Parts: sequence; structure tokens; C-alpha cells
Amino acid sequence: VQLQAYGGGLVKAGGSLRLSCAASGITFSSYAVGWFRQAPGKEREFVAGINWSGGSTQYVDSVKGRFIISRDNAKNTVYLQLNSLKPEDTAVYLCATKTSTLATTPWLYAYWGQGTQVTVSS
Repeated sequence: VQLQAYGGGLVKAGGSLRLSCAASGITFSSYAVGWFRQAPGKEREFVAGINWSGGSTQYVDSVKGRFIISRDNAKNTVYLQLNSLKPEDTAVYLCATKTSTLATTPWLYAYWGQGTQVTVSS
């Protein structure tokens, strides 16, 4: 199983980025996907999640109304659109998959990608 997260970069506050998480080696459409982020010295934080069909999504309060998660099962890819970015969104963003339902707890996720750096300047 491989997950590859990409699309990060350096952006000014108020800008946008689109992250992608591409999966291989699994029946992707059977898995929920979560995006997490981790800043230096901080714990890994759930950001957004989407169930296997895309019919159910969940967000941490701090990104509601700014981030949008979506998926294209035909392309084995989940996207995270980051809008109205703030300096406090700076972190390494990681995607992970799990069977069954969505979850916000990192240790419930079986497979992890390597992460992509998002840096927001003020």
C-alpha cells in the first residue's frame, strides 16, 4: 500500500493550495481517508476526513468554511482544497486511510503517506 501526498508549498496569507493524496495497492473506494497536519513541537491534528463514497465529510472547527475535502475514486485520489490560508495553518500535511467509518483519531488509521509541507507567510 502506498499513499503519496503532494501539492504543498509556500503561500501568502489569504492564498490557496490544493493538496492531493494518491493511493495504490488498495481498493481505494473501500477506504475512508483523513488529512492530518503536524507543526513542529505539536501533536498530530485531524484536519478533515471523507468516507469511502464521498457522501460524508468531517472537519476540525478551525478549518470549517475554508478547507474542502473531496475524492475521485476513479483516480484513487483524495483532494484537500485549502482556501483563505493563515500562518497558523503552517504544518506538514499527511493523508491516511482506514477501513469502515471516518475517525479523527490518528492511531485508527492503518496506512500513511509521507506528508507535504504547507507554509503560510504573513
